[in-house]
Amino acid sequence: MRLGLAVLAMSLLAGAYSRIHAVPTMSSAAKEFLNSLWPEQREKALFKMEEDERFNWFYTPVPRKGLPLREMSAGQRQLALALLSAGLSQQGFIKTTTIMSADEVLAALEGGSGPRRDADGYFVSIFGQPTETGTWGYRIDGHHVSQNFTIVNGKVIGAPSFFGVNPALVEKGPRKGLRVLAREEDLGREFLQALSGEQRKTAIVDAKAPGDILTEHSRQAALTGQASGIQASALNAAQRQKLTNLLDEYAENMAEELADLRKDQIRKAGSNLWFAWAGGIEKGEPHYYRIQTAAFLIEYDNTQNNANHIHSVWRDFTGDFGRDLLKEHYQANH
Repeated sequence: MRLGLAVLAMSLLAGAYSRIHAVPTMSSAAKEFLNSLWPEQREKALFKMEEDERFNWFYTPVPRKGLPLREMSAGQRQLALALLSAGLSQQGFIKTTTIMSADEVLAALEGGSGPRRDADGYFVSIFGQPTETGTWGYRIDGHHVSQNFTIVNGKVIGAPSFFGVNPALVEKGPRKGLRVLAREEDLGREFLQALSGEQRKTAIVDAKAPGDILTEHSRQAALTGQASGIQASALNAAQRQKLTNLLDEYAENMAEELADLRKDQIRKAGSNLWFAWAGGIEKGEPHYYRIQTAAFLIEYDNTQNNANHIHSVWRDFTGDFGRDLLKEHYQANH
């Protein structure tokens, strides 16, 4: 009987966890964070929802607005990380916090010769007043991290979502062997190498990789011309599974509810999905890939610093910064 009760309790706990929705968690975490701040900290962290600053995202070491981790107490920092965690899966949270810590590795490698590298140089910005049913958003960003969330009437979108790292592979020192974004690189190459010679000719759109993701930090994601590369309809079942594995890696960086929304976009795209590669196909060669549908775009590149510097991003063509949700909200209310 005791064993049966223990199993029942575990089942109930698991069920309760699976029913957790992102927006109440985000709202609670944001309120707790704001309530922990001193007035001058709150002034830095809080913006109006309609402010232009909401669209002002970067993944390079530039001057930023918001409240940086370095200006928080230990308790406030934990609440900031809880807010970050509310929008990400365990996988995504580990990637993000490891990327933050990698700035210490880069600082040691550069020996102070480059821009200031600071594992505490990550900023929290909240737009509007956090509620479960209102309209608000938040951003946590810094060097190689930009996670943007917009909440409208209990619905949430998490885009743009950027993960990057330099060095992609730590080659020396106490963290030698660390590869934060290993699967983004390896799964992309595995898919390309699973293609036949003729298919690969279609998939590889340029022998030279671009110097960065093409959309960079644009406020509105857009690519010129028609989608290029190999279409999903040209793949066999085994190849399609490898592409699905890569897509899932990007979807599952987010909290379960947001990951499900991304996977729903993938299902709706069906065969109307294109994979394009540029650059070398061997490990260590500069390379780039993108996955494009009518609704979303994934971009990845590893070209800088002798192909040891990764940028990757998920963009929604019409949904970035909650544009779709806000449009739906305004149409319903006006």
